Amino acid sequence: MPDSERKPETKPRYTPGEELANALTHGAGLVASVVGTVLMVALTATQGDGWQLASSLVYGTTLISLYTASTLYHALPTPRQKRIMRVLDHSAIYLLIAGTYTPFALVVLRDEGRGWALFGAVWAIAAAGVVFKVLFTGRLNALSTAVYVGMGWLCVIVARPLIESLDPAALLLLAGGGVAYTAGVAFYANRRLPYAHAVWHGFVVTGSLLQFLAIYGYVLVPAI
Repeated sequence: MPDSERKPETKPRYTPGEELANALTHGAGLVASVVGTVLMVALTATQGDGWQLASSLVYGTTLISLYTASTLYHALPTPRQKRIMRVLDHSAIYLLIAGTYTPFALVVLRDEGRGWALFGAVWAIAAAGVVFKVLFTGRLNALSTAVYVGMGWLCVIVARPLIESLDPAALLLLAGGGVAYTAGVAFYANRRLPYAHAVWHGFVVTGSLLQFLAIYGYVLVPAI
């Protein structure tokens, strides 16, 4: 079929009120991410070792990057700006997932081969995901969403050492964050319900908060 006859993929359309809600919800997440990252880095820089500090920096950077890209994507007004930020926004999802795994891989599971294997696997998937999004943003969205979810639950392959190494409260927070992210996908995929995307953002912020608490309170602090 000639290019001129191909129908472009339908993109989400938001009302001005919806777009404002989209920007504000992740703007709040951005502020919280900056505060949380400062706390993590201050803690590990003064009391931790190099692995803990590196994990804090990687995780915090990806957390801030996700919320910055998403907030700007929804806040910037012109189509060209939105196209650029959409690529960065969707790519940052892969980076945050890999960044969230990093403290568990480099602090909790580092002494086991599985920790390094997990670290390598998630960052390889993230790198491939970023390339995919640069080349195919706006296409194959169902596939990329499935990869996001699958990548997020890749932790099941190291469930046993995590269960043996982490406090039960940390496991509940980690799993709760995963459930929040996964449950929110239903709203992410819904283009008919008003403000569905802002609701999705609420699930994302909740998931981020729960997993931050697991990392800060039970991965970095006990290790110190």
